[in-house]
Amino acid sequence: MELKPSLDFLTRLKENNNKVWFDENRKEYESCRAQILEIVQKLIEGIASFDPSLTAVEAKQCIFRINRDIRFSKDKTPYKTNFGALMGAAGRKTEGTGYYFHVAPGHVFTGGGIYKPQPDMLAKIRQEIDYNSADLVKVIEAPGFKERFGEIQGEQLKTAPKGYPKDHPFIHLLRYKSYYVLEEYSDKNACSENFIKKALESYKEAFSFNQFLNDAIN
Repeated sequence: MELKPSLDFLTRLKENNNKVWFDENRKEYESCRAQILEIVQKLIEGIASFDPSLTAVEAKQCIFRINRDIRFSKDKTPYKTNFGALMGAAGRKTEGTGYYFHVAPGHVFTGGGIYKPQPDMLAKIRQEIDYNSADLVKVIEAPGFKERFGEIQGEQLKTAPKGYPKDHPFIHLLRYKSYYVLEEYSDKNACSENFIKKALESYKEAFSFNQFLNDAIN
């Protein structure tokens, strides 16, 4: 099982992003989608071995539709040129932390964390960083974590969030509006036989990060 057929299909979709072409190639799309679902199911089962919140989750709950919502967009191309899945307790509808899987030509990655959390969740995360910054620093400065993910990703405020001083010792962590990490793979590595094993190692490294965020939210 590998990602090359899906990457090839997405490359062609990018060049022919219209309904006529898509309808003519729908069987190929459905074959690729089935393959992605199979991979995502394997990832879910692997993640559930260390994060029980995914125990009852199925791949079909996690994968995003390929159709774009173009109602409020200047870009009227009808299809996304990637496959994506959010593996969380409520599948793609998860509002808390999760594990993300993204497949696009030249842009395959695994990730963990929380994207654009609700204001109350974000406030709780910042409060936890304020109270227990050492716990988060221990996670994100661990050599394995640093090697895979580098820095936390996400948009940041230009100044201190309300209620926190600008000279807070961890202001660089408090300013985030999302808290997530990503590990990128070349297309060649993504198509290798041991990709699922590598991806699960990445998600396991992200688990401690998700744990910190979950403890804050809950």
